[in-house]
Amino acid sequence: MKILIVTGKLASDVVKSNVKNSKHEVDVYTVNTPIAAFLTPERIAKEIEGLNYDMVIIPGLVKGNAKKITEKTNIPAYKGPTDAADLGILLDIINKVKLSPKKPANKLIEEEQKKRALNFIKKFEKNEKIRKELLKKDENILVGNLPVGRDFPMRVLAEIANAPSLTKNELKRKVDYFIKNGADMIDIGMIAGKDYSDKIPTLIEIVRKRARKVPISIDTLNVNEIETAIKCGIDLVLSLDHGNYKDVLPLLEDNNIPAVILPTNYTEGWVPEKPEERVKSLENLKKKCKDIDIIADPILDPINSKSIVDSILACKLYADRNPDPLFFGVGNVTELLDADSVGVNALLAGIGMELGASILFTPEESEKTRGSVYELALSSIIMFLAKKRKSIPKDLGVNLLIFKDKRRYEMIDENVDVPVIKAKGMKKFIPDKAGSFKISVKDDHIEVIHYKSGKPTVKFVGKNSKKIYEEIIKRGLVSRLEHAAYLGSELQKAEIALITGKSYVQDKDLFKKPLDLREKR
Repeated sequence: MKILIVTGKLASDVVKSNVKNSKHEVDVYTVNTPIAAFLTPERIAKEIEGLNYDMVIIPGLVKGNAKKITEKTNIPAYKGPTDAADLGILLDIINKVKLSPKKPANKLIEEEQKKRALNFIKKFEKNEKIRKELLKKDENILVGNLPVGRDFPMRVLAEIANAPSLTKNELKRKVDYFIKNGADMIDIGMIAGKDYSDKIPTLIEIVRKRARKVPISIDTLNVNEIETAIKCGIDLVLSLDHGNYKDVLPLLEDNNIPAVILPTNYTEGWVPEKPEERVKSLENLKKKCKDIDIIADPILDPINSKSIVDSILACKLYADRNPDPLFFGVGNVTELLDADSVGVNALLAGIGMELGASILFTPEESEKTRGSVYELALSSIIMFLAKKRKSIPKDLGVNLLIFKDKRRYEMIDENVDVPVIKAKGMKKFIPDKAGSFKISVKDDHIEVIHYKSGKPTVKFVGKNSKKIYEEIIKRGLVSRLEHAAYLGSELQKAEIALITGKSYVQDKDLFKKPLDLREKR
């Protein structure tokens, strides 16, 4: 294909370097203007009139519709990416995507890659023939109606911690939230040291009704609670160990319910520490539970508690010697580490994938781990795609980049001869006669209350800061420019907090300033 790429003078060298290895016949046309984004379709059409190409690609930042170029030149014209660095990728897949004369190509590329990635997962999950074949293998089992094992994507088990202490509405909200964020299973977390057997039938009924087809589990070592949950039709038991298995195993066998097994004996306060010791203990308990499906949990330790490395080695050792599904307690690490959960969850999911983990388990008990279920659900997709494609988890069509970008989109500075003013701001605050606003962020939306003379008059709700401030302006509730600028700034902060899960407090910084690490020297 013979392709013409149009650009401006400042970006010309970058464009040429990114298209020189294309398999297509590509020419670069440099218009006599410094900034490519300042070009118009009309100007481009005039520049290239009379040339003969199969396709024209113009900068993604050009305003207007490239269709005007096609009308003037009879050459199909489309928008390229907003960053010249993406031109090489575009040319690689140009026959596989449908370019647009209105939308920048980088968006189309991302959308196409994401669509293909999610379609691959969807087709795999819905392929009944493959599912039946894989479930014949020892590596895979059914939990409820959900296939779990090494040949399937890692399943995210979201724990409702301290479930007996929650109200019915709190319980429902937790289930809805976890399922919305991609949980494959819901765990009812009981309270250690207490017997809430009497509450279990109601808990299971509420969660089952809310979760619908999503399997549910019970997290307790209490024999009475486990027996009650089994009688109420629980799909999975967390957990059996050497201290309680004798009492509940017959009931599990009779009802064909799988269980997570631990290498411990908490009745006697015994927890093996060395990898070999943990694995032998699990293998011993596995033999005793031979008539039920089991999921082995070698116990992932927090960093620097005992040893996260030793616990990972125990997982590796067990997985190498046994085909059973593996339980990976990611929450043990994220909850006890003061770092953003996003990267931690992605890395642990990658380690889990290499170990052959089948279940990624997490609560969301602290503010810093809010969003962990979503992060692990997306990480599971990323790792399954990487595994199937035999590639590193990069450029797969989906990603978990939230606070940083894959690449910096460089803006070319324009040299202008104008005065430079150091911003100092206003010295005196002047109230707006039209009123004031109180902004807050709820679970899934922004709320803005307008006050006049200290009394609330109206409340605005939404998820998009622009739509909210436009609605406020439309109703004439702002009369001072600095107040309008302040309102836009605070609403943008609120929207960022809503997207990222950060706490929002009006007039407070959303992000902490980085520590000056030079001070440690």
